[in-house]
Amino acid sequence: MTATLPITTGLAATSPRVRQRPLTEEAVFIRRSIIHSLRTPDQLIMAIVLPTILMLLFTYVFGGAIQSDGGYVDYVVPGIILLCAGYGAASTAVDVANDMTAGIIDRFRTMPMRASAVITGHVVASLLRNLVATAVVIGVGIAVGFRPEASLGGWIGVAGLVALYILVITFLFAAIGLAASSPDSANGYGFILMFLPYVSSAFVPVDTMPTWLRWIAEHQPLTPIIETIRGLLLGTGIHGTDSWWALGWCALILAAGVVWSGWLFRRKAGRR
Repeated sequence: MTATLPITTGLAATSPRVRQRPLTEEAVFIRRSIIHSLRTPDQLIMAIVLPTILMLLFTYVFGGAIQSDGGYVDYVVPGIILLCAGYGAASTAVDVANDMTAGIIDRFRTMPMRASAVITGHVVASLLRNLVATAVVIGVGIAVGFRPEASLGGWIGVAGLVALYILVITFLFAAIGLAASSPDSANGYGFILMFLPYVSSAFVPVDTMPTWLRWIAEHQPLTPIIETIRGLLLGTGIHGTDSWWALGWCALILAAGVVWSGWLFRRKAGRR
């Protein structure tokens, strides 16, 4: 007597497994992106070296002219932290653009998985990579004279806000990588955002700027984020509504980055 086996398609056969383990695809792509980071450590090295050089430059070259008592390093480190996150997240735009142009998405679409999980992999790997880079930069700052006075709660608040900012800026860079026509153009578009910290309170107080520029610096997203981190690290407290503005800007930009990247991925991957 011969038993008759049901015939199932590849998608139908694997779909129960996918439903039972909904994060399997994301875990695979996170691992893939982390392995790429380990095999190409240049991105992590540059994310540490460039902000560190800027911190040393501003501390030892410009710091004496800006604040002669030697305490300028305490002022500049919070801005360098965000600059470090920006440099590290910028590589995400190039990585995403490379995936979109190298044909790997075509192969993912032939498998019973959410190909869009590749974006999640890039974002989470960037978050982990940049948290490491940020910790190193803070350590270098302490070595050159940075003396934070944050309480345990302050350090937790700084860690949470920095992680949130890295998540926000990484999703934004991922969307830029999807919008770009090539990895080179993605690198160029991302580089433009690197100038945003310079027009903020990262390196000098905004009240020292010309009136028209001061208005821009006061109302752009990075200033309240930097001021919140500075207040928590130095133990001086958070002024006014800076923390609420920081969280509000992060939520708004994160929502825009997630929606924009999702729309671009569906639009571009759907053509393949």
